[in-house]
Amino acid sequence: MNEPSVLYLDNHLLVIGKPAGFLSQGDHSGDDDVISWSKNYLKKAFSKPGNVYAGLVHRLDRPVSGVMVVARTSKAASRLTAQWKNRTPVKRYLAIVEGHLDSPGEMKDCIAKRDQKVKVVSPSHPAGKKALLSFNPVWSKNGMTAVDISLKTGRPHQIRVQFSSRGFPLLGDFRYGATRRFDGKNLALHSYSLTFEHPVKKEEMNFTWGSPLQVWSKLLPGFKGQAHLKQTVIHLHPEPNQFEWNGCEFQDR
Repeated sequence: MNEPSVLYLDNHLLVIGKPAGFLSQGDHSGDDDVISWSKNYLKKAFSKPGNVYAGLVHRLDRPVSGVMVVARTSKAASRLTAQWKNRTPVKRYLAIVEGHLDSPGEMKDCIAKRDQKVKVVSPSHPAGKKALLSFNPVWSKNGMTAVDISLKTGRPHQIRVQFSSRGFPLLGDFRYGATRRFDGKNLALHSYSLTFEHPVKKEEMNFTWGSPLQVWSKLLPGFKGQAHLKQTVIHLHPEPNQFEWNGCEFQDR
């Protein structure tokens, strides 16, 4: 398995590109994970004989690749986590879905975990949580569409569930209805861009990582990776706090 790519490092944070197949955080399996890898990397980089701090700020599903930020101090972890809680980071994804999408759109749902899966539920569902995203198709061929996604809420499995519920499952996502493989074990979903505020310097930071898309180009004839991505920003309209919902409006957490 490929190791993470280091995109940025300072005294407060480490930004990496997580390869598909890596866990965000260790579990009972003992498989490779971002936090353990980050600690080992920092120990070697700074010749630290003892333990080092590496704090989890956010997650990406194991079969998903993309940009991740790891805190190097507890203060940075607290401030970065607050940004994710307040949904201020800008997160952009590229996905390949089954089916044909020919125009930009928005998805606004309530989702909840039911029977070990995340599902779209009614706004009155007591466990429902808001799920918001916008998307723009950038390539389509052979019954597949590449979509550039702006994720607003960042719920677990959100992109996977919202597209699947509309009949457009992600390539390789058999858990949510896919019928076509991607690379045999992972999903055609990549978090290619992440923008957030530095926890100490208070400067806006943007990181883009496109390396996995080179592999996608080999798997999908005619797909040219980053060349398909639009440089314009996808906006949600109206803004999320203007949506008048019942039910899951009150589960905003």
